[in-house]
Amino acid sequence: MKNTRRSVPGIRYYGGPAGGWGALKATAIAVRTQMDTFEAPATLLRTNQPDGFDCPGCAWPDKEHKSTFQFCENGAKAVTWEATTKRVTPAFLANNTVTSLLEKSDFELEGYGRLTTPLAYHRESDTLRPVTWEAAFARIGEVLRDLAPDSVEFYTSGRASNEAAYLFQLFAREFGTNNFPDCSNMCHEATSVGLPRSIGIGKGTVSLDDFEKTELVISIGHNPGTNHPRMMGTLHELSRRGVPIIVFNPLKERALERFADPQNVVEMATYRSTDIASTYFQVRAGGDAAALKGIAKHLLALEAECGGVLDRDFMTEHTQGFDAFAADIAATSWQDIERESGLTREQLLSVAEAYAKSNATIITYGMGITQHNKGTRNVRLIADLLLMRGNIGKPGAGICPLRGHSNVQGNRTVGITEKPGAPFLKRLEEVFGFTPPAKHGHDAVQATQAMIAGTAKALICLGGNFAVAMPDHRRGFPAMRALDLGVHVGTKLNRTHLLVSKETFIFPCLGRTELDEQRTGRQSVTVEDSMSMVHASSGKLKPASKELRSEPAIVAGMALATIPDSKVDWQTLVDDYDLIRELIEQTIPGFEDYNARIRVPGGFRMPLPPTERVWPTASGKAMFSVFEGVDENAPGVGENPLRLVTLRSHDQYNTTIYALDDRYRGVFGRRDVLFMNKGDMAQLGLEHGDRVDLHTALPGSDLRLDDITVVEYDISAGTVGAYYPEANVLVPLDYTDKESGTPSYKSVPVGITLRSKEIRPL
Repeated sequence: MKNTRRSVPGIRYYGGPAGGWGALKATAIAVRTQMDTFEAPATLLRTNQPDGFDCPGCAWPDKEHKSTFQFCENGAKAVTWEATTKRVTPAFLANNTVTSLLEKSDFELEGYGRLTTPLAYHRESDTLRPVTWEAAFARIGEVLRDLAPDSVEFYTSGRASNEAAYLFQLFAREFGTNNFPDCSNMCHEATSVGLPRSIGIGKGTVSLDDFEKTELVISIGHNPGTNHPRMMGTLHELSRRGVPIIVFNPLKERALERFADPQNVVEMATYRSTDIASTYFQVRAGGDAAALKGIAKHLLALEAECGGVLDRDFMTEHTQGFDAFAADIAATSWQDIERESGLTREQLLSVAEAYAKSNATIITYGMGITQHNKGTRNVRLIADLLLMRGNIGKPGAGICPLRGHSNVQGNRTVGITEKPGAPFLKRLEEVFGFTPPAKHGHDAVQATQAMIAGTAKALICLGGNFAVAMPDHRRGFPAMRALDLGVHVGTKLNRTHLLVSKETFIFPCLGRTELDEQRTGRQSVTVEDSMSMVHASSGKLKPASKELRSEPAIVAGMALATIPDSKVDWQTLVDDYDLIRELIEQTIPGFEDYNARIRVPGGFRMPLPPTERVWPTASGKAMFSVFEGVDENAPGVGENPLRLVTLRSHDQYNTTIYALDDRYRGVFGRRDVLFMNKGDMAQLGLEHGDRVDLHTALPGSDLRLDDITVVEYDISAGTVGAYYPEANVLVPLDYTDKESGTPSYKSVPVGITLRSKEIRPL
């Protein structure tokens, strides 16, 4: 963007590194605009500390507590956003109709501050009005008892604690359904489906110790500076140690180019930074499989040429399916690999040769791998590449899926799944005395489809911004409004709350930073990070309102009102969360001595058999896979459509938008931009600053996003980028990875029409 041909409001080159003084300035602004300035320092210093709270942002694990500062810029924003002094009061809601609030941006809605009282929608006045907890619970129970259990959807956000999520799944299953649409359905479901088929478990195999021992990191399809920012400290250390970091990503992302660690005195004092990527390959969106197959193809060639490249002993003892995998790789042409990946053969040969030299390699990946039509197969290809050289189950090596929210992995561990296994259901029946349903329920896409079809009648959301996070708002939003009942647990207003059903209730809950006191005293909750470490989290701030209740208490209140003859002693569990953990221990393997182990700083690690080279697959072996072809194009799409990648800005976490800036990409005060490759712009006759309309280039689709501004950017040819969730309107609801149900947010074929050469003013 440094040499653009004309000035565009809100677009300017940002020359600084990721982190550094820019991060400190942004943190200071977040504190000044949101928190009590006297309270803020102590609160931030309790982030990710043994007696403090887990950051409500990303799921990257904590280091040993050698530093006072265990938070990053975006973590600080998450904390200040939750611990804000701003409040949504009954008076504010009385003076603002739901219709008028829906005209506000998502940034404005959350910017009003914390919810302070339980609310019910009053249709005659079109406002949200205070309601007592007891009256709300009673009415929810009445409505739910009149509905068929499978017509109710139970949605879970990744920020919910293990304790809340476990009670939530218990409530739904005693009620009679396995409908568990979950935020993981939108991001890492391809991991949860693909990795069990490859290695027997749907989680990563590496720890922070492995990063200290690795000789090579291959980073595919993720932007750590924004989406898992505490990872930057680890990458910074690796680079300074001389470990190669090979990056595959369509966009040049500043955090993967260079980073200044705010805790490094020398870098801060000298305004220096550290290069992160040793090499950076701008793969075309949807071209990841082709690139991975290219690397594997050259590994096979090197093995045939000189031997000793593949770990034959490991593969013989621990794997199956290699011959079919190798035959498919051999049959894949370099012409197809280069066309689809957007990379040259020479580039991929260099990666294969670096991989062949490394004795211990970690591959990290994010939603740039999973959110595709073939996301599950992409994940399995990464596992295949690691299995070829025995890089699972040895120090310094393994697969590292980068989970987003701070407990999305824990939610799945404690039972939030629409496809529960028979052993888990049997243990629930033995412990609680009711028979849980065995029929598989709905994932997020299926739940939305059921709402559109009119077969879903109620949606209960444990956090999140479900409707906005999902694709195809044009159909999804009206379907929300047609429900009989909507229930939303959250800390702030969001758009999903305002898509009011026939009856809607909004429940304000305690945040991670706040003191949770129940009858037996101060409570802790637990979360699981990306590397399967489970640890305690306990807030200390005074709650934003006396009316707030904890998520476990809210779930229990709904369950008591809905199931009068429940087999579960809900109130006793709310009084003492240790009792919830005892039930988790009784019903889910890996939680032995749960309460004792979370009282040890750092917590404990869940069992990961592949780290011991034990493979809980049907065959008892790690399984190679076959990815047929290389093409990510949907049927009926032309030869070379532009592929849309949806992105977060740096001032954003999931659907929460902290501000309207994206400084690393040089965007300030706006979000209506389309990042484009200079060559693609020239081919289409477009200039930096032109206003265009987008349409989804799929047969029969009429999805559109109008009046968006073209921004010239360093992005791979054939790829365009726009911000999530605004660009979700272009993602068809059924445009998914059929194996996992994950929407294809990262490779939607789109067409562009010039709207105006006139520059849009801010």
